[in-house]
Amino acid sequence: MTSEDFLEGQIILLDKPLDWTSFQAVNKLKYKLKNEFNLPKKFKIGHAGTLDPRATGLLIVCTGKFTKKIQEIQDAPKEYITEIKIGVQTESYDTEKPEILHQDYSQITEDFIHETLSKFVGEIDQKPPVFSAIKIDGNRAYDLARKGEEVEMKSRKTTIHYLKNIEIDLPFVRFTVGCSKGTYIRSLAHDIGQELGVGAYLTNLRRTKIGDYSIEHASSKYLENEFSFKENL
Repeated sequence: MTSEDFLEGQIILLDKPLDWTSFQAVNKLKYKLKNEFNLPKKFKIGHAGTLDPRATGLLIVCTGKFTKKIQEIQDAPKEYITEIKIGVQTESYDTEKPEILHQDYSQITEDFIHETLSKFVGEIDQKPPVFSAIKIDGNRAYDLARKGEEVEMKSRKTTIHYLKNIEIDLPFVRFTVGCSKGTYIRSLAHDIGQELGVGAYLTNLRRTKIGDYSIEHASSKYLENEFSFKENL
């Protein structure tokens, strides 16, 4: 692999580690590539679809002329392995914020959980979490929320293609989600909890597919300090 290859365009599949932002992962990769291949200062690189810091899994990075493919990749369906905890909520709908609003879930049966999950397959209305990167009047929603400001999120249409591989080990429920672009799995977890009547939040999320790209071909080694593209690609 040469500098010309990266300038012409490459698609790199990262397995994003826990607690890394997507921005941090791309910046680390950009730094390594620029140093190893003496790439220009304004070398083009970007990711196709943000992953939250508390999520792991497939992050697609495009370089050079392939950055033109970012929108096309972002528009593709996605798949996630998901775990939610019922009977409790958090302000962020995930593990970023502490647990609140504990409720008794002893009356919740496995049949009721399966019945509830089935209601979310198809086109649904969904409000993004207030702790999200969506811009409101030029400000990121999460910046406003962290300042304690009131944030009103508008609902949007999204599609859940399937919910499968359901495993119930209360208070935890695990399943695989196939969904359209723009779906917030944190909001899905929250909405499932509301439908169950006892609340829920997202405890674990791993993205496994974007379109035809799979986590099976991704790696976190590209972000390791000792990894060399020249030696390994």
